[in-house]
Amino acid sequence: MRRSHSRCQHRLEPVSSVCPTPGSVAASPAAAVAVMAAASRDVHVAICHQEIVKYDLEIKALIQDIRECTGPVGTLNDLNAQVKDKFRLLRLRIQDLEQMAKEQDKESDKEALLKEMECHKKQMLSNQTVWRKANLSCKMAIDNFEKDELLDGGDSTRMRKITKENLAQSTNSITESLMSISRMMSQQVQQSEVTMHTIATSSRTIQEANEEFKSMSGTIQLGRKLITKYNRRELTDKLLIFLALALFLATVLYILKKRIFPF
Repeated sequence: MRRSHSRCQHRLEPVSSVCPTPGSVAASPAAAVAVMAAASRDVHVAICHQEIVKYDLEIKALIQDIRECTGPVGTLNDLNAQVKDKFRLLRLRIQDLEQMAKEQDKESDKEALLKEMECHKKQMLSNQTVWRKANLSCKMAIDNFEKDELLDGGDSTRMRKITKENLAQSTNSITESLMSISRMMSQQVQQSEVTMHTIATSSRTIQEANEEFKSMSGTIQLGRKLITKYNRRELTDKLLIFLALALFLATVLYILKKRIFPF
């Protein structure tokens, strides 16, 4: 980290040496603007390095406090919350440094800043590993201390305080569990409402289809009756036509017989 900070300071020194004189600014405004923009970028890079180094040192100090913490659990949780906040700020600063590296005009400056950014990332990952180990050892120390207090019959006030903290943590855990269950039940109720609405819609559709089927069934039965009636009438008409034809033939034969055989 110190090596990175020194690189930033060395990078700033050439900027002051190449700053244009008033005459040159008047002669070349575009070059002056470019130089001032480059100087501004270098200043931002230096500030970003300083903040990264600061957050890194603060994280290391908090991790050391976690190592030395003997309880209670609330104190450990407060330290962990501070460490999480510092890691969040450090991660943002590393992202800013990466963005600044991508905005560099010179490829060499860009590669140098990207390498430093990778070093900072590795250092942050290393701090996270150390932080997890410190948490484990601190929790084990607190557990062992509480066990020793219980076995040795320690101070009743201390025990009541520990008991209250444990009860508070248990209450918070139970409350979070109940809230989670409540959210799940609310989601289930909403899903049940949607399902009931879908079932009601399907039921109405089925009922309408059933009514249409009944109507069609009545129409089909009426058509069947009409077809049967028409079949019967057709049979009757055929019988009448046959009888009329037979009567006609008989009449013709009778007339022919009277004409041919009058006696």
